[in-house]
Amino acid sequence: MNFQLTKEQQMIRDTVRDFAEVEIAPKAEEIDRSARFPEEIFKKMGSLGIMGIPVAETYGGAGADTISYALAVEEVGKACGGTGLSYAASVSLGAGPLDSFGSEGQKQEYLVPIAKGDALGAFGLTEPNAGSDAGGTKTTAEKKESRYVINGEKCWITNASYAKAVIITAVSGKKENGKNIVSAFIVPKGAQGFQVTTPYEKMGVRGSNTTELVLTDVEIPEENVLGDPEKGFGQFLHTLDGGRISIGALALGIAEGAYQKALAYSKERKQFGHKISEFQAIQFKLADMAMEIDLARTMVHKAAWLKDQKKAFKKEAAFAKLFASEMATRVCNQALQIHGGSGYMREFGIERMLRDTKLMEIGEGTSEIQRMVISREIGCP
Repeated sequence: MNFQLTKEQQMIRDTVRDFAEVEIAPKAEEIDRSARFPEEIFKKMGSLGIMGIPVAETYGGAGADTISYALAVEEVGKACGGTGLSYAASVSLGAGPLDSFGSEGQKQEYLVPIAKGDALGAFGLTEPNAGSDAGGTKTTAEKKESRYVINGEKCWITNASYAKAVIITAVSGKKENGKNIVSAFIVPKGAQGFQVTTPYEKMGVRGSNTTELVLTDVEIPEENVLGDPEKGFGQFLHTLDGGRISIGALALGIAEGAYQKALAYSKERKQFGHKISEFQAIQFKLADMAMEIDLARTMVHKAAWLKDQKKAFKKEAAFAKLFASEMATRVCNQALQIHGGSGYMREFGIERMLRDTKLMEIGEGTSEIQRMVISREIGCP
């Protein structure tokens, strides 16, 4: 068992780390305060090849593995949680299903721009009444000759304002047993009747673009069906499994950033004539933080490795997402505690990290859903 990163993985990590420290971290506070999507950052990430790390070179990507991509997400998330979320969503939820299930024509038309950073990827799954129960989607796609007519609403969709097209899930028919057939469709942004609303006002990850989608008699050609029209449900479950690795990596990055700030602060702050890092109460907090971060990193990398090896990784992805997200909330909370009153102030950046990391326990399947997935994977009825 070799835990050593390859030279390529180290190079990608270092490249993204250097970029994030120079281009993202200095803007993180302003991005959060103004809730501004940093379009200029993503254009630079595209020019560096960061937006298509796990996508094949044939389609404009770097052709790297999932571990390399997870390392990149971690470094971006360490600098800015909101930027990290939009990055992870573009690659995992936007490019991922196109890469896995798209036709050659669909890949050339929609995957290449995402991998090159010319557009962001977006995935429309969640609805007002279909959150954790994603199979309860109410959006419909009615086939009329060689076209589909889509009607419905999607909510909390990341990157839609900056996407060339959005992958939408919709009910397209009924099975013999009466259950819905869910299909996936590529809906171009310019399609008549397709509306992307004003971005939501969020508690955290405020620099990420999150909107509602309204589809009113949106017509798309039959060739815009993604993959097998009768296997859309399985396709989005596969997409979410991969996405959970990236959310675990993002949570890991936010936690690492908070931990590094807390460790540095503890070595500078003096109380009772001593640096607070000399007090056992603070040392134990930092020790626990370091331990949990390392455990989460191992989980994320194992899930990524399994995916790269074409092995089953559903359970491990749920492990990684669940543990890393809850760990990140604990670490950010303790980092704020170590900072005391200063941590409660915007200028130190800790309160932003705590707000950002809470979404990691909700998006891409809540902590409760992860526990359900794990329970089924270990054989519970």
